[in-house]
Amino acid sequence: MDDLEKYIKNRKERNSTFENNFEEGYEGFKIGVLLRQAREAAGITQEELAQKLKTKKSAISRIENHSEDIRLSTLKNYLEAIGRKLNLSIS
Repeated sequence: MDDLEKYIKNRKERNSTFENNFEEGYEGFKIGVLLRQAREAAGITQEELAQKLKTKKSAISRIENHSEDIRLSTLKNYLEAIGRKLNLSIS
């Protein structure tokens, strides 16, 4: 277990609010990381993606760094602009 995992485990044990909100926040964080990785794998910069989506680079940054409340239509457009498709699964 690395230091980050130890810290998270310790915080969850000490603080029930942190524990209850952690997973939801972490899911949003993971979505942003996946989007950034997909964009980088496509060889597209934030600026290039912003031009394709007719928006600003700062909007792309917000999507990648604060994606916990991203609309499905925005997510679909983002992925199509980098040559990917959105697949949604409910389990």
